[in-house]
Amino acid sequence: MTSVRARGEQGEALAASHLERQGFQIVGRNVRVGRLEIDLIARRGDMLVFCEVRARQSASFMDPVESIDRSKASRIRRAAAEWLRSGAARAHGDLEVRFDAASVILGPSPQLDYYEAAF
Repeated sequence: MTSVRARGEQGEALAASHLERQGFQIVGRNVRVGRLEIDLIARRGDMLVFCEVRARQSASFMDPVESIDRSKASRIRRAAAEWLRSGAARAHGDLEVRFDAASVILGPSPQLDYYEAAF
């Protein structure tokens, strides 16, 4: 059995690869904004994506993305707003922002379900 941290890293790597195949450049991984964290930040043209990644060993209890509740979505939006106000974001100029979610089931054959504009 893998640790929660290892599952998270594996899930984020799969989601980042998916975004890169879609032509996005990964701008940040596990970006800390105060006490908040953004799993992935990616950019393609004038589109900036903030992606929350949820990874589990199985979906027997629930699909991992179902664990993103209203409170978690609010924290991600707050972290994104803080990041956009920060000096790190100024270099990116005016961008369209989207909040995505990635659901990853790990195991012998990992499965990624990617949801654009999830929240």
